[in-house]
Amino acid sequence: MADFHHVSVMLEETVRGLVTDPDGTYVDCTLGGAGHSHRIAEMLTPAGRIIGIDQDEEAIAAARERLQDVSCRVDIVHDNFRHLEQILQAQNATQVAGVVFDLGVSSHQIDTPERGFSYIQDAPLDMRMDPEADFSACDVVNTYSEADLNRIFHDYGEERWSKRIAQFIVKARSEKPIGTTGELVNIICQAVPKAVRRAENGHPAKRIFQAIRIEVNDELGILAGAFRTAVHHLQPGGRIAIITFHSLEDRIAKQTLKEMARGCICPPELPVCVCHHHPEIRLLGKPIQATAAELDHNSRSRSAKLRLAEKLPPYEENRERREP
Repeated sequence: MADFHHVSVMLEETVRGLVTDPDGTYVDCTLGGAGHSHRIAEMLTPAGRIIGIDQDEEAIAAARERLQDVSCRVDIVHDNFRHLEQILQAQNATQVAGVVFDLGVSSHQIDTPERGFSYIQDAPLDMRMDPEADFSACDVVNTYSEADLNRIFHDYGEERWSKRIAQFIVKARSEKPIGTTGELVNIICQAVPKAVRRAENGHPAKRIFQAIRIEVNDELGILAGAFRTAVHHLQPGGRIAIITFHSLEDRIAKQTLKEMARGCICPPELPVCVCHHHPEIRLLGKPIQATAAELDHNSRSRSAKLRLAEKLPPYEENRERREP
């Protein structure tokens, strides 16, 4: 099997909440090493189907090997789930039983130094989830204005020293381009006061690397649209499962699902509904978090949240006067 190590977070909780039709088609938008897909496939009959999507060729190679022993149909697509609509159309899968998103970066990507995701190991500045993409972390660090660096560090990293770190980066690159993760980490450590580094829990580069990774891969910009597309293609009773790992992802997931679960949005003073807005989904309980047992053997699960929702049947338009 390809050397691709990734431990799927809340695996059983996700699959139990997602799979309702053993003959159905399930879409794994973040295939990775096929942890979720393999467990889903174990619950399907030979009539079932898995469509796995990933933009990382190494992940796809590992997934192909991992899924060789399953009895259901498997189709793997090398693409980004931002193109989910086109992918489902091309796969002739316009009505599916479930869609899962396991967001963020995989353990394999972090643990492979040459991918440039880790602030622990020195490597070329990269952070591309799709190694064939033209835009990398090196472009962000060396070409973004000080104001834009400050913006992404503040907005995507929620870093309170964002302005100072941006200033230090711009000064350093004026002398020579910043080419490695080690060089960037040194600059960040110089920018963050020693007293702050000692007092705060965690590495001072953690939030900056997160912010740059999000920017390079447009991780947040594609989420809401992909979630809506997934829901649109669910069959009645089909389910969507979204696993997030930080507050920015989770905020988008929460807001998008909440909007799709709402009914009438007319002002309360109107006696008759004129918006004709109806809920597309129902939320399945509160977000699920990892158990203590899982936390003990997978620290990555500490910040994870699992949100589940179910597609509602077609809504019959109701123009009757609403109760006061």
